[in-house]
Amino acid sequence: MITPQPPSGLFLFDKPKGITSHDAVALLRRKLSIRRIGHTGTLDPMATGLLILLVGSATSAQAALQGTAKVYAGTILFGSETDTWDAEGKAVADAPPPALDEESLKKIIPAFSGRIIQQVPSYSAVRLGGRPMYKMARRNEAMPEVKREAEVRWLSWSPRPPELDFVIECSGGTYIRSIACELGRALGSRAHLKALRRESIGAYSVKGAVTAGELAAMTPEEALARLGPVPGGQA
Repeated sequence: MITPQPPSGLFLFDKPKGITSHDAVALLRRKLSIRRIGHTGTLDPMATGLLILLVGSATSAQAALQGTAKVYAGTILFGSETDTWDAEGKAVADAPPPALDEESLKKIIPAFSGRIIQQVPSYSAVRLGGRPMYKMARRNEAMPEVKREAEVRWLSWSPRPPELDFVIECSGGTYIRSIACELGRALGSRAHLKALRRESIGAYSVKGAVTAGELAAMTPEEALARLGPVPGGQA
């Protein structure tokens, strides 16, 4: 008698605002009654968009997919910087917003393009001495600046003072919050990330993803039918 293989594959989920990536994993776990589920890269609670959930043996592809290029669309709000560098945090500094004229943007955007070194936000899951930075930040502990290399390509930008809409393609591990904060300072102002949506991860688009409402309405069998193959046969 042949033992059936347990379900495995990729599930494309369109994460709504207000839940964590872990919450999204939990939603699929409850639907499928499968414990072994992971994801390929955290989205902050305020962010929406594509989250690739890995089911069963497909979790072996996690490392490869985490390093894949991603495309984000979002909005930077100038005039105020927050402690988290996004709209979830508390304002810590204010400054008059810049003009955001096309000439100024054409001069400054190249400094945030290509291979860049960016500061990791204090409120991040990066570990220092085995402890997540966000836990240290919440306790107001002193911590060193942590810098990381990233590859960034601006696909478009559109100013709506005091806001700037953008679409960016970047390497895995890039912090769009850092770009927002550092861009504000570079323009002689302050800024934070107001909104963010992940549109794609490698060849996978949010256009083919299941929303939270759709997942809730699915039967377990319908959800299993949405599992896709792992690229390169890694599972």
